[in-house]
Amino acid sequence: MRAGDLLRQLDQQLLPRLLAAAGRLGQGPARPRVLPTAALLSCAAVLLTAVWATDDRPVGDRTVGEVTRVGVAAGDSIPGYVQAAAADLAALPTTAPTSGDGTYALVSLSAYLTPQRAATVLGDVPVAAVFGRVPLPDRQTEIVRIAAQRLPDDVVAAMGEVAARKDREAADYRARAAAVTGGGPEERELREWYVSGAQVAAAEATAYRTGCSCLYAAVVRAEPVALRRVASRPGVRVVDPAPEVRRLDRTVFTPPLPEQEEVASPPTDAALPAPVAPTAGPVPSSTAPTPGATATSAPAPPVINSSPVPSAAPSSPATSQSPVTSADSSDGRSPEPSS
Repeated sequence: MRAGDLLRQLDQQLLPRLLAAAGRLGQGPARPRVLPTAALLSCAAVLLTAVWATDDRPVGDRTVGEVTRVGVAAGDSIPGYVQAAAADLAALPTTAPTSGDGTYALVSLSAYLTPQRAATVLGDVPVAAVFGRVPLPDRQTEIVRIAAQRLPDDVVAAMGEVAARKDREAADYRARAAAVTGGGPEERELREWYVSGAQVAAAEATAYRTGCSCLYAAVVRAEPVALRRVASRPGVRVVDPAPEVRRLDRTVFTPPLPEQEEVASPPTDAALPAPVAPTAGPVPSSTAPTPGATATSAPAPPVINSSPVPSAAPSSPATSQSPVTSADSSDGRSPEPSS
């Protein structure tokens, strides 16, 4: 009960009784002492209530607004990150105090794997989510985060949902390209952006529908001994322990992409049209969309809450209503649903 409620109850119950008693006693010879005594008792009760109320703990989530980041930041050295993460894993106490379910960790893979192969590499450690993207040569593709506890079944099912969404995106891009009229340089550039976006989305749909080798990272939770065992398996690049993580929906994971060896950064897209200098017209080149991402995806280099994503997201109404979300990150990789 809060202090305000208690004070109101005192006003309604205690004080009227004290005043009534003081009125009755005040008619006798003890009047000079009764009124000060009653007032003193009333003030003491109020003060004690206020002091007790200071221990009342606030209601609500104290973690609101807090975001934990795990992984390599854009522009940072990947070898340096791998070395630091390995050192953190080695220093993790075997008897580290945890919640009883183990320590969260970001597992970065050395290559893109199919759901079945990823299940073999990760073994029996509990998995919370996986991250993937279609590794099209010289193209920026969307990084997706898939909530998955049963590998490979959950991931295969989620890939089917992503494929359906990508089909819708490809159709939307083609419709937008057809709707662009005019033969000026800005109109041509915008049309090329939409055509490129349709091509990327269609290729992603085909890849996910066939259970592609697209997974490159996972979030797991296990005891330190099990995490070290995972780190020693072939196909695992590094295991980055994150004992500070308590809530996945407020954690951004940014694992390096398998093809990146030196610095974490978004890949270039060789198929995008070169921007033209804007002239008078309704469509400035700065607003042209970047193919390979959706309206819900954030620009990003490699991450698990991801990896490289386009520097600008195309405007597409297709969104995902599944456990699959775009990975978001401020460094060019992808994010965590508000997993």
